[in-house]
Amino acid sequence: MAMTFHCNIVSSEESLFSGLVELLVATGSQGELGINYGHAPLLTDLKPGPVRIVKQNGEEEVYYLSGGFLEVQPHVTSILADTALRADDIDEAAALEAKKEAEQAMHNQSGEFNYSRAASQLAEAAAQLRTIEELRRKARATR
Repeated sequence: MAMTFHCNIVSSEESLFSGLVELLVATGSQGELGINYGHAPLLTDLKPGPVRIVKQNGEEEVYYLSGGFLEVQPHVTSILADTALRADDIDEAAALEAKKEAEQAMHNQSGEFNYSRAASQLAEAAAQLRTIEELRRKARATR
């Protein structure tokens, strides 16, 4: 049986997950992070995108984060996010539409154009779509 550690995933609105996990994979500011039992203490910011956990029973779950922070302590790992969703709850059509609108806004810059806002919306929509793709990849692997 694999070694486990306690993991909490919370957003500003709710606690999405609390339990024992074997593995957590997220995208930090310096790239992909894999957290296992016994990982060194760490504090890093997270980029928007998927977070994958492998629970104690081997079952995988995927979550979407709009960004946030990851803290690793000796026996508990916490993810604090502004917005977090279960990957199953993401509306793919809305994410595609948001991506399209952000791309159009960046292409058709007007006098009131806010580049950083459009870039942020584009990054968030792309991250949601990556999360959906991660969920599909996981589904294909279990077939």
